[in-house]
Amino acid sequence: RINETLQTQISERKRAEEQIKASLQEKEVLLREIHHRIKNNLQVISSLLSLQAGYIKDRQILKMFVESQMRIKSMSLIHEQLYRSKDLARIDFSKYVQELTDNLMRSYRMVSSLIKFNIDVDHIFLGIDTAIPCGLIINELVSNSLKHAFPGGREGEISITLHDSDEASAEDPPSLVLTVSDNGIGFPENLDFRSTESLGLQLVTILVEQIEGTIELSRVNGTQFKITFKELKRKGI
Repeated sequence: RINETLQTQISERKRAEEQIKASLQEKEVLLREIHHRIKNNLQVISSLLSLQAGYIKDRQILKMFVESQMRIKSMSLIHEQLYRSKDLARIDFSKYVQELTDNLMRSYRMVSSLIKFNIDVDHIFLGIDTAIPCGLIINELVSNSLKHAFPGGREGEISITLHDSDEASAEDPPSLVLTVSDNGIGFPENLDFRSTESLGLQLVTILVEQIEGTIELSRVNGTQFKITFKELKRKGI
């Protein structure tokens, strides 16, 4: 009788484990499908903006539409990578940065042939709550360099780095340091990037606050923006 009871308990445990496994697989399929649909919806929005841009004659308004498309693309790339990844909650940010800069080079194809990108990003995985703001920050700062740092067909370099800081402990995870820099003509001395009328730089300031980070500007040998932050944790986690 003891053996029968033990066998019953083992069978029930196996059934419970199989049910849990099946439930997890269903949730994984559902989450993957959500990322896929978000990516597709963002691509539809981008396509609609592209179609609408075809009717615009004003260059300034057309420029705004193109920049909006690139912001949408930067978000779409994250959902696309999550859809393809085994880890549905975090992305390989080094791979993402490479895809993002490739996309920006295609978008600015008239100048990208003159610009060299230097990318030095640690093998860091970021959750979506941090990855999307960081992606948008990089999108804005790199776009700003491509548009303004190298006037008159100058050649130049744009660098993107992301590393752990040296300050860390078992209780306190390390801060992450993101830099986007160029060796162009430099950021205007009389311009405060935090109060500029540029929508892109306003967006950068807001996004840095969103990830609870700090931002510094250096005008030495061109322009360098340094953002220090920690990965956001979802409430309750």
